[in-house]
Amino acid sequence: TVNCLDQHVEKSPNRVALIWERDEPGTAVHVTYRELLDLTCRLANTLKKYGIQKGDRVAIYMSVSPLSVAAMLACARIGAVHTVVFAGFSAESLAGRILDSGCKAVITYNQGVRGGRIIELKTTVDEAVKNCPSIKHVFVAQRTDNKVQMGDRDIPLEEEMTKADSICTPESMDSEDVLFMLYTSGSTGKPKGIVHTQAGYLLYAAVTHKYVFDYQQGDVFGCVADIGWITGHSYVVYGPLCNGATSVLFESTPVYPDPGRYWEVVQRLKINQFYGAPTAIRLLLNYGEEWVKKYDRSSLKVLGSVGEPINKEAWQWFYQVVGEGRCTLVDTWWQTETGGICIAPRPSEEKAEIIPAMAMRPFFGIVPVLMDENGEVIEGNDVSGALCIAQPWPGMARTIYGDHQRFTDAYFKAYPGYYFTGDGAYRNQKGYYQITGRMDDIINISGHRLGTAEIEDAMADHPEVPETAVVGYPHRIKGEGAFAFIVLKEQTARVDHIKEELKTIVASKIAKYAVPDHILVVKRLPKTRSGKIMRRLLRKVVTEQSSSMGDVTTLDDPSVVKEILDAYQKHKEKSSS
Repeated sequence: TVNCLDQHVEKSPNRVALIWERDEPGTAVHVTYRELLDLTCRLANTLKKYGIQKGDRVAIYMSVSPLSVAAMLACARIGAVHTVVFAGFSAESLAGRILDSGCKAVITYNQGVRGGRIIELKTTVDEAVKNCPSIKHVFVAQRTDNKVQMGDRDIPLEEEMTKADSICTPESMDSEDVLFMLYTSGSTGKPKGIVHTQAGYLLYAAVTHKYVFDYQQGDVFGCVADIGWITGHSYVVYGPLCNGATSVLFESTPVYPDPGRYWEVVQRLKINQFYGAPTAIRLLLNYGEEWVKKYDRSSLKVLGSVGEPINKEAWQWFYQVVGEGRCTLVDTWWQTETGGICIAPRPSEEKAEIIPAMAMRPFFGIVPVLMDENGEVIEGNDVSGALCIAQPWPGMARTIYGDHQRFTDAYFKAYPGYYFTGDGAYRNQKGYYQITGRMDDIINISGHRLGTAEIEDAMADHPEVPETAVVGYPHRIKGEGAFAFIVLKEQTARVDHIKEELKTIVASKIAKYAVPDHILVVKRLPKTRSGKIMRRLLRKVVTEQSSSMGDVTTLDDPSVVKEILDAYQKHKEKSSS
């Protein structure tokens, strides 16, 4: 916290640290570095008063706000380990994370507000901590004026903070002490608590923030990610604050009160860098350009994309429509495990080319290699393989909490001596990298190696198909076949016609062998809260292993699973008849 707060308070205390774009449109709150330090110290002293010490774990279950940022920094200040749980997770998911990490306290809000709706946070926490004996206290802040049930272990946070001292001496920490844990879905089993440490993580977040986005002093940095996932940790909180930046906290959704929200915020707050997820861009693209063009986006200099590979159509729309063809667009590849951006088009020489939908260039100190099936390094260009990183970097995760064996198995066993990312990549003629999707999203049709993302990309060109997800399934002749799930823009009688058109598009864009054997129309796709499609669930559906779905707690809405299973059963009955 000294690097994120004290150093800036000494030099420029009245510089704005955070601009909180609340859910209610047009009600931004500005918080200076001095005010944020004051909030953080009072919160830190409150935690100490109730017995939270260096090394204790604290769960944060709050929506994006200055107070939730202060909660993270307060933990860091006293040497406690924060684990932020996205405020949309169920009580069961929250309890699972609390139990796994042995949290001593939870910090939450009475309620959250998102997209004009009230979210019951305290009620969810009550439900979760019923089965968590390690929890001694629940600190409850007020986001709305509504009263919530307060029990014996509940502490009104702001009330305590007003009584607390505004000076809190920071705990002295070793560079390798734990800073935070963040749970992420594995391809199997329960979520794993990824551990990041003090010095390396902060350095890497700050340096990547500065150079990938060309952050200049005085810029307003707008990363619209939630603090509940790694992008919010590295590029809403730690990276920007360490660099003395002004960081935007976005509490709302891209379509509230209408699909112009992002761009209205850009105009009003004069945002210079805008960093968001392809899933949101694809969603907004459906609503048309007028929502974007309504607002002045001349403040924008850099656009960024994060969370999944961006498809060409979304890239072009983001670049041409949002950025008016004059902003640098950085498609950033990294992971919860890497701590910060590892491959992105910038930094590079001035005006160096950027190829649409390619992450392209490794960041300073990142040495990517592509490996073949036999664990050999693939040399040369115009090649594809498993993306690994050949030497350590400051931001890398150090372990999985309580399960170092799982950590070594997941990341270092497949290719000894290398960090295995789990992703496949293509290195083009010029030596630039393109992420082709998870290795488990690569299918092999009649000996042709194919990333499902390529088929999805092709189908996404159909004007009536906003979303697609393709998975492989065992095929008795081809080895594997492609099974496509699609969402249609509106109910239409032309379903069979659209399916034929899609097959034609895929055949013409890739090849006949890439055409999906099955195309199933569903109402929506199973997504995590950060917008990633959970393809492993779709694979379970088509391989008829629906009894072993694994961890579905990270889904935005778990009821989607039954919806898709029902659609699949109908499709199967129809096919067999």
